[in-house]
Amino acid sequence: MRLKSVFMCLAMLAVPAAAAAPLPAPRQVEIPDGNVTLHAQLYRPDGDGPFPTVIALHGCGGLAGRSEAVLPRYRDWAEQLLTSGHAVLLPDSYGSRELGPQCRIREHQVQTRRARVADINAARQWLVQQKWVAKSRISLIGWGNGAAALLWAVRPQMWSRNGEPDFRSAVAFYPDCRTSFGLGWSARVPTLVLIGARDDVTSSSACHQMVDGAHGRSALAKIVVYPEAYHDFDRANLPLHAVAASDAEIAERGHIGTDADARKDAQKQVAEWLSR
Repeated sequence: MRLKSVFMCLAMLAVPAAAAAPLPAPRQVEIPDGNVTLHAQLYRPDGDGPFPTVIALHGCGGLAGRSEAVLPRYRDWAEQLLTSGHAVLLPDSYGSRELGPQCRIREHQVQTRRARVADINAARQWLVQQKWVAKSRISLIGWGNGAAALLWAVRPQMWSRNGEPDFRSAVAFYPDCRTSFGLGWSARVPTLVLIGARDDVTSSSACHQMVDGAHGRSALAKIVVYPEAYHDFDRANLPLHAVAASDAEIAERGHIGTDADARKDAQKQVAEWLSR
């Protein structure tokens, strides 16, 4: 009997584990956006929905790479959200305007508080017309420049009050909070800011002041500051290093790199925030 059990265990080990089903690949969609046709990549779960949906906003380096429609950082997050049942729409604010990275351009050709907010609103209008979208569960997530645009988009004065449900929530990774703080930022939807205390590309203290200043006159606003983390802490497998002068796709100063503990906690924070 014991020998039979051993053979059964060996037979089970000899059978390869079933490979996980591949995640759906993104497909490009075209969204009317004033005088621009906004190109966006859409990750959508299988089925009819309706699905909670996230509009994901790239940083100043853009959405696409030289040979890929979605850079690994954004693909990684999109696939995580996809496995939790979310659809993810990634508007390409720069590629749609035939522009490259905007990180080291002093006068951005795509203004954060205007064109990028218009892109957010166009993406949302497109989504509410889709039958597979849970219209009351459309959220925002952004990184760097995209996160700064997000902070503008959730301000109370930016809501059109057209009778449609507002954004459900928002998550901003290491935005530049200095302008928003100086203008007395507040949010009309629950907004989470995630940033590293050692971020020398943007300022964690400005974000802390911005969130603290919004208390009492804002929807729920929360900040998580990771003590040992630098900019881009949520990117996978990126050794900490100083920004190279030759790299136009990232900020011109400071340090960037993965912080494994902060990345893991951020994944948990985002999942909990979006499930509110």
